[in-house]
Amino acid sequence: MDMYLSVKAIHIVAVISWMVGLFYLPRLFVYHVENKSYYLEKTFLVMEEKLLKIIMNPSMIVTWVSGIVMIWITGFESLLIFWVYTKIIFVLFLSAFHGFLVTSFKNLKSGKNKKKGDFYRMVNEIPTVLLILIVILVVFKPA
Repeated sequence: MDMYLSVKAIHIVAVISWMVGLFYLPRLFVYHVENKSYYLEKTFLVMEEKLLKIIMNPSMIVTWVSGIVMIWITGFESLLIFWVYTKIIFVLFLSAFHGFLVTSFKNLKSGKNKKKGDFYRMVNEIPTVLLILIVILVVFKPA
């Protein structure tokens, strides 16, 4: 089997796993901040932490590593192609959003969260918009 196709398959699975977490974690934050039960809060903290540590962090790392390997296989001149360059910028935004979610989790865990459910509902749309833009770039490959 072609090495590039194997890495691409790994990349696609990692991206899907990462995106699931980026969609779901802000929704968990909504439920977390809107509940008043001590026991539910502890449950949400466990769910959020496991989502981050077991799914999101590893899948983000595999997404980045497999993406870099694909660039290495095809040649670094592919970085000069508009859609590849632009896709990487959007993935950097997704990574920054991931970092924001990690910080938000730490604030929730330490009791320092000042955000309300409506805030997390709004930011929950960020990965959706970025995913749409990335898929359009990959499918149509504008020059």
